[in-house]
Amino acid sequence: MAAQYAISGTTAKGISASVERGVSEGVLAPGATLPPVRRLADELGVSPGTVATAYKELRARGIVVTRGRGGTVVAPASAVASRRPPKVPPGLRDLAGGHPDPALLPLMVPPSRLSPARSHRSTPRLARLEEAVREWLRPDGIPVEHVTFAHGALDLIGRLLSVELRPGDAVAVEDPGYHHLLDLVTALGLRMVPVAVDEEGMHPDALRQALRAGARAVVLSPRAQNPYGGCFSEERRDALAVVLAEEPDVLLVENDHASAVADAPLWTLTGAGRTRWVHVRTVSKFLGTDLRWAAAACDPVTLARHDGRMLLTSGWVSHLLQETVLGLLCDADTRALVARARETYALRRAALLLRLREHGIEAHGASGMNLWVPVRDESAVVNGLRSHGWWVAAGARFRLAAGPGVRISAAELDPADAIRLAAVFAAVLDESQATYGG
Repeated sequence: MAAQYAISGTTAKGISASVERGVSEGVLAPGATLPPVRRLADELGVSPGTVATAYKELRARGIVVTRGRGGTVVAPASAVASRRPPKVPPGLRDLAGGHPDPALLPLMVPPSRLSPARSHRSTPRLARLEEAVREWLRPDGIPVEHVTFAHGALDLIGRLLSVELRPGDAVAVEDPGYHHLLDLVTALGLRMVPVAVDEEGMHPDALRQALRAGARAVVLSPRAQNPYGGCFSEERRDALAVVLAEEPDVLLVENDHASAVADAPLWTLTGAGRTRWVHVRTVSKFLGTDLRWAAAACDPVTLARHDGRMLLTSGWVSHLLQETVLGLLCDADTRALVARARETYALRRAALLLRLREHGIEAHGASGMNLWVPVRDESAVVNGLRSHGWWVAAGARFRLAAGPGVRISAAELDPADAIRLAAVFAAVLDESQATYGG
C-alpha cells in the first residue's frame, strides 16, 4: 500500500506531514507498511536519521506503530484516520449498526430530518448545519472548505493541543487571558509563554519573543478578549500576521468566542499564508450559556487530527443539539434578539467606561462584555467593593506576568448602575491609596 503513495519531504517535519496526509486522506490504510528507514532515505535523498526522526514523531502521535521485523505500519486506529462504519448499501436492511429501535427512544431527532444513514459515526455532522456555519463564517473572510463541530471552544482547543503537542511543549497565551484556558494548558502538562495584550490584542513584539522561545501553538482572541476586552484593528492583525509568517508551522488557534455580540469587526489571521490554523466560534454567549456547541473552520490536517481524536472519545456532537443550534441560527426572531443584545452590551460597556474615566480611573474594554481595570491591590479593591454590595473578579487568576487588576462584567449593568458603581469604585481606590500611604 505504501508503494502506491509517494512519501515526500526533505526534513523530518515534511516527511511526517506527508505520511500523515496520506493517512488522513485514506490512501495509507490501517496496517499499510511504510518503507524501511534506509530505503526511504535513499529515495528522498536525506539521511537515515531524518527519516528515523519523522517515524519517531509519527509513533509519538499515534499515527504509526512499529512491529519489530514487521516494520513500521499505519496504526489500526490512527489519530487522524476516520474509521467510520461503511455506508449501508441501498435496499438493504441494516442489522450491522448496533443501534436501538428509534421508536423506543424518548429523545430522537425525527429520521426524516437526518441523512439516510442512521449511524452518527458515519455522518457526525448535519449537512444543513455545516452549510449554515459556512454562511456564518464566510462573510468575515474565513476559509470554509473544512469545518467541524465540538462541545464548546475549550473542548476543541483541549483536543487539538493534546494531539498537536507533548507535555513540556510551549503554548503562547494572552496575558491577562481567559482563566479556564490557562488552567487547561496547565492540566495538559504544557508550558505557557505569556504574551502581553492591549486594547488591540496581542503585542506583535511579545508574540515574536514567545515564538522564539519555542511556542508550538498560539491561542488568541481577535475580539472581545477576555478579560481585557481588546479587539484587533486591521493594522494590528497585519502586524501579527507578519510575525506568524516567520513560523508557518506553528498552530494558530483563533478563539472568536463572543462573535455575534462582540460589537467589533473581525480581522482574522486565518487562511492565506497559514499552514496550520483553526477559527472557533461558540454560541453560549448569545444563544444560551448551557448550549455546549462550537463550530470551527480549519486547514485539512487540523480537521483530520481533531476529528480523528473525537472519533476515539465522544465520537460526535449530539444531533439533537445540532438541530437545536440550527433552528436558532436560522430563526428570524432569534437573530433580532442577538442584534439587540450586541447593541445593549456595547451601550452598557461604554457607559461604565465613561463613568470610570470621569473619576480618573483607567479602564480597558474595546469590545465584548468585560472591562479590565488596573489596580494596585486586587484584594483591597475586591473586598472594598464587596462591602458596598458589588462583586468583581480579582485579576490574579487571569494573569501570568501582567500587572494586577480586576475584571468587571458589564453585561447586566445598566447605565444608571454604572454611575453608582463608578462612584463606589473611586471611593474604594481612595481608601486603598490611603492604606499604601498615598
